Amino acid sequence: MRLCVALVSPALLVSGILIWLQPWSLESKLVLLGMEALACLLVGAALLEHIVHPLQTLANVVGALRDEDYSFRARLAVPNDALGELSLEVNALADLLAQHRTGAIEAAALLQRVVEEVEIPIFAFDPQHSLRLVNSAGEKLLQQASPQLLGKTAEHLHLKNALLCENETLVELQFGTHARWFVRRSTFRQRGVPHTLVVLSDVSRALREEERRAWQRLIRVLGHELNNSLAPIKSIAGSLTARISGSDLGAEERQDFERGLGIIESRAASLNRFLQAYRQLAQMPSPVIRDCSIAELVNRVAGLEHRVEVQVVPGPDTVISADPDQLEQMLINLVRNAAEAVLTAEGLGQNSNGSGQDEAAVALNWEATEKELVLTVVDRGAGLMNPSNAFVPFYTTKPEGSGIGLIVSRQICESHGGTLELINATGHQGCVAKVVLPRVTRS
Repeated sequence: MRLCVALVSPALLVSGILIWLQPWSLESKLVLLGMEALACLLVGAALLEHIVHPLQTLANVVGALRDEDYSFRARLAVPNDALGELSLEVNALADLLAQHRTGAIEAAALLQRVVEEVEIPIFAFDPQHSLRLVNSAGEKLLQQASPQLLGKTAEHLHLKNALLCENETLVELQFGTHARWFVRRSTFRQRGVPHTLVVLSDVSRALREEERRAWQRLIRVLGHELNNSLAPIKSIAGSLTARISGSDLGAEERQDFERGLGIIESRAASLNRFLQAYRQLAQMPSPVIRDCSIAELVNRVAGLEHRVEVQVVPGPDTVISADPDQLEQMLINLVRNAAEAVLTAEGLGQNSNGSGQDEAAVALNWEATEKELVLTVVDRGAGLMNPSNAFVPFYTTKPEGSGIGLIVSRQICESHGGTLELINATGHQGCVAKVVLPRVTRS
């Protein structure tokens, strides 16, 4: 505005001098000077309307774009005009930025949805190793909601090894289980600050499957070779025993031979039974899926154990899609192990009832959610001395055990898409076998 006044001031001064020097009356001179001043005001107002206001509008639009507000548009955006074409370009820029922002919001929403739906834990840490992002699988793994997790350090969350190990390596993280995790790490920037993205994949089941396949191949080879030797050994031992009974050997010599051949025959039979147990592990059939009632299944299994008291804690009337025969075998194995643990503890003089003598030696209960069924077998035995060996194939602490009961049980559970966990009980002496099964098993 000041520049407009400075621009017209010389012209007004010159024209005023020229008008004042004319031989006109004073009134005519003042009227003419007033009209000239009014014309200058009108021209200034027109300039203000067509130049200054559009420039102010453009400044406001650019300021709004800077503040990421893309709703403002410039007026008088018409072609064949310098300010109009500038307004057109600014409006086009605002439309483009609005489209980019909408696309970025949609992409971020899609990414967030994908991250939430992914069933593997995902974490993002800042340079100070503080957690800045976690998905629902990560919350489930850490058993806390994101508001309680965000801001905590990796060391506090027991994820420090995942940040310090080599990329794409196997690590064992302590989250109540002995699962093995495959760690993938990458970096990204958020507002210029570098962050570390950690993706964990539980490969325990895949590794166990590979181990099981290796055992199957080994069992087939060993079983074939050993069976070819055990059958004739047992047969020859039996034939020699029969011939010795009719020989003229002395009583002492006959007794030695019979004892030695009896040992050979019994050990061959024992080894044959051991091989049959191997075959049971190697030849587990696929589950035949159909509806089964958990209450009927649990009560039937509890009724098969007569050595100790088995208490069934009633749960909801639940029907799941699974193989009832395999689930029954799994529960029989777990209840049998629990009963034997209680009997062993009693034989050693330990208090199997822990906190109360009126507690059942073995308790069976179940809980159901919309998607999962949780079966729990709790015993009052001595507990696990070495939990890491519980699922080692053919490892057993029982004199007559084969070491495959828990392996078969876990194999049945995992073939249904579930998990089997064995931990020491809290609050009392004993062990807890926790089975988690989906309500619907994919065949």
